[in-house]
Amino acid sequence: MKFPGRRKTKHYFPVGTKSRVPLDSALIQNGYNYITGIEQLLIDVEVNVNEEFLESFGISKGQSMVLDTEKVDRIFSSLNKDQIVAEFAGGTIGNTLHNYSVLTDDRSVLLGTISKTMSMGDHAFKYVCHTSSHVSFSYLQPVKGKMARAICFITPDKERTFCISKGIMNDLDQAFIKEDIIKGSSALLITAYLLRDEKVPIFKSTMKAVKIAKKHNVPVILTMGTSFLIDEKKEFLIDFIKKYVNVVAMNNDEAFALTGFKDPLLAGESILDMAGLTLITVGSEGLYLCGYVDKDQARATRAMIHSKSIAEYNKFEYSRAMMKQNCKDPIKIYSHINPFLGGPGEIMNTNGAGDAALAAVLHDISANTFHRKLQPSSPKHLAPFLTYSSIHQISKYANRVSYEVLSQNSPRLSRGLPDREANLEDAYWEM
Repeated sequence: MKFPGRRKTKHYFPVGTKSRVPLDSALIQNGYNYITGIEQLLIDVEVNVNEEFLESFGISKGQSMVLDTEKVDRIFSSLNKDQIVAEFAGGTIGNTLHNYSVLTDDRSVLLGTISKTMSMGDHAFKYVCHTSSHVSFSYLQPVKGKMARAICFITPDKERTFCISKGIMNDLDQAFIKEDIIKGSSALLITAYLLRDEKVPIFKSTMKAVKIAKKHNVPVILTMGTSFLIDEKKEFLIDFIKKYVNVVAMNNDEAFALTGFKDPLLAGESILDMAGLTLITVGSEGLYLCGYVDKDQARATRAMIHSKSIAEYNKFEYSRAMMKQNCKDPIKIYSHINPFLGGPGEIMNTNGAGDAALAAVLHDISANTFHRKLQPSSPKHLAPFLTYSSIHQISKYANRVSYEVLSQNSPRLSRGLPDREANLEDAYWEM
């Protein structure tokens, strides 16, 4: 059986195969396979302004500031349509869930707050319109007030100034964290931003969610946010990861802030003492995927063996990842891949590339859950693997999806991978 999921049958299953499991089975149609994410819902807005405009609102050029809702309302009322460059549904979790649903053509569940009243053209309306229809809003908490807005002011000299209005983004109540939704998920996706302020409701709601996930053995995936946030709460985050998190995703700056190692491999090795799998994106140097496998399940690479800060680091990159606690004799495994085709000829926007890579990793983890429920007696599940594919193949997939985002001016995929590549995917995935 090839890589499972709600994709075009002709690309994944030879029609003449007698053991073929049809994709229109009741299990698939019931939509039981999904991932859940908790988000501070917000809209990203890019606007062109001059320095006088910034001064008139007391905004310091080149800085990042938090503004109250009323001031942001006044700013928007002072802008004309020509000044607004783009408006995107934002947030790292929202981006990742959207991309996951585009890649899988399948369901994901978003938890968070949204404006109780919505009108044509307002920011809550735009958030819904700019998000995949497969992302379920059924469990959002409706709250009276404005959605969060993150504004990037671009002055004629191309200097960027950032402001955010928090609005209702932190008001998620614990009552909207449903145990049956978390329990039924293939994974729970959260970000370190949710843990920044322990006094706001969304912090308590996130803690409730991760405790439910741990109770029901649902993998918890954490994205790290920014290196500044890690510097603020380093010890808390390390303890949190060790206690609740299975998979951690970050860029190289965040990995350095968390571990003290600038070298991505050494940082990944250090993070494996906290969690079972880590994705580290390194910009023009591609990405690293680091994890564990039981020694008896390790598969040696058929590619060239490389040595960097860790000798022969990719020796077992053809292995499927496992949680350390599920290994009798755990060994650390690593894979690195350079940017797809050397990266786009022109990078339109780096915002969201890491979220896109993580969406691919989540696709593989959920595919493993999907296949295990559909065919529990398959040889693919003789050991308690976390992923469906080898970390080498997941790296290739994540790398390709990241490329797609880098080559467009949006942090969210507008479609899946090009059809011309779908015909190659049977050979693409390692069994």
